[in-house]
Amino acid sequence: MLVRDAMSTVVLTIGPAHTLRQAAHLMAARRVGAAVVLDTDTYGLGILTERDVLNSLGLGQDPDLETAGTHTTTDVVFATPTWTLEDAADAMAHGGFRHLIVLDGDEPTGIVSVRDIIRCWAPARRQTATVA
Repeated sequence: MLVRDAMSTVVLTIGPAHTLRQAAHLMAARRVGAAVVLDTDTYGLGILTERDVLNSLGLGQDPDLETAGTHTTTDVVFATPTWTLEDAADAMAHGGFRHLIVLDGDEPTGIVSVRDIIRCWAPARRQTATVA
């Protein structure tokens, strides 16, 4: 199975100036655990995850003053739609993260998460168990 079969095509894109509260509100409204942060000044793509917001709050930082740009991960590993789910899972396990931005060319076309991979693998494992 390929990343394109598992990825969410609901890609929330925000700017680095969004506050963490705004980012959290948008993520909650879209029911996603990560947002792509597009910095038009540097043309860079990064990712802001629910864990980034949680870590900031845990440090006592003000979500109305802290910006997405300050908490964005910029050394991102990108997947392509044609990666296998095994490739994606290996990248996540090796890097210690739970989300991959999926790029088709230079454009973010999706995000694949550990949850997406498990959702795809679980039925296949159940089917294999019943056959055996």
